[in-house]
Amino acid sequence: MTLTQAIAQSRRFGARAGRRLGRHVERLTGRSLPSIQTLLEWAARIGYGARGFVYFNVGLVALLAAMNLTGDSLGAGGIIELTAEQPFGRVWLTLLGVGLWMFVLWRVLQSVADADHEGWSPKAIGMRAGQALSGVFYGILASSVFELMDEVGEVQADDGGAEAQQQAYTVMDMPWGDWLLIGVGLFILGMGVGNIIKGLKSDFASSLACDRKTCRRVVPLARAGYAARGFAYLPMGMFVVLAGWRTRAEEARSFGASLEVLEAQPFGSWIVGFTAVGIMAFGAFALVEARWRRIRMPHDIKPR
Repeated sequence: MTLTQAIAQSRRFGARAGRRLGRHVERLTGRSLPSIQTLLEWAARIGYGARGFVYFNVGLVALLAAMNLTGDSLGAGGIIELTAEQPFGRVWLTLLGVGLWMFVLWRVLQSVADADHEGWSPKAIGMRAGQALSGVFYGILASSVFELMDEVGEVQADDGGAEAQQQAYTVMDMPWGDWLLIGVGLFILGMGVGNIIKGLKSDFASSLACDRKTCRRVVPLARAGYAARGFAYLPMGMFVVLAGWRTRAEEARSFGASLEVLEAQPFGSWIVGFTAVGIMAFGAFALVEARWRRIRMPHDIKPR
C-alpha cells in the first residue's frame, strides 16, 4: 500500500467513524450532533482567531516598544507568557491553547487531507508542505501554553532569546550541526521572502466569502501583514545563519530579539514601528479569516 492510499484509507475510516458516532448519539439523546463539517469549520475559525490574537499582540507590544512606551519587543512565546500574567491568566491560557490546537488540526487537514483541494502539483505540494511546517510551529506553541498552566503568577515574560540560543546549541551538538543551523537560517530567510512575495502577489479575496466591498477593505490588511511578517523573518534568519557560520550559538536571535536589533539601527524605531503595524495587520486579517474564510472540507468527508 502506498502512502497516498494509506492516507486516503485513514480519511475514509475517520469519516465513517464520525458518522457512526453521530447516529449513536442521536439514538441515545434524540438530538443530532452538528455534522463533522460544521465541527471542523468551527475548529478552523476558532484557530484563525487564536492566531490573530497572538500576532496582533506581538505587533502591538513591538509598536509600544518602538515608541518607548513599554519594555522589549516579544515573540509569540513572550506574548503567551505575558497573557499568563493577566487577571484570569489560567482561563486566558486555556482558551488560547485550545484555539491554537484547533488551528493545528486545521493545518493537518490542509496539508495531509488536502482540505483546500490543491492537488498534487509541485506548487501544491510546496504549499501543503508549508502548511505542515506551520502546523508543527503552532503545535509547539500550543504545547508551551499548557506547560505554563502550572506557572500562572510566577511567569516572567521573556523575548525568547535564551530559548532560541538553547535550541541553537542543541542543533550544533548534532553531527554537522553548524551546517544544519545554517540550513535552518536559510529556511527562515526563505519563509521571509515567501511571505513578502505572497503579500504582494496572492489573491486573498478568492479565499474569503464576503461581499466585494468588504474584500476591498480587508485585503490590504493581508498584503501589509504578510509583507511585514516576511520582513521581520529576514533578520532572524540572518542571525541563525551567522550563528551556524561562526559556530556561535549565542548569536542566534528570536523573533522579538531580532526586532530589538533592528530598533538599534539608524531610524530603527521607525522601521520597527512600521513592521509592528504590519504584524498587527496580519493578526487582524487572521481575525477576518476567522469570520469570512472559505472553509472547505477534504473530499472524503461527506455529509451524514
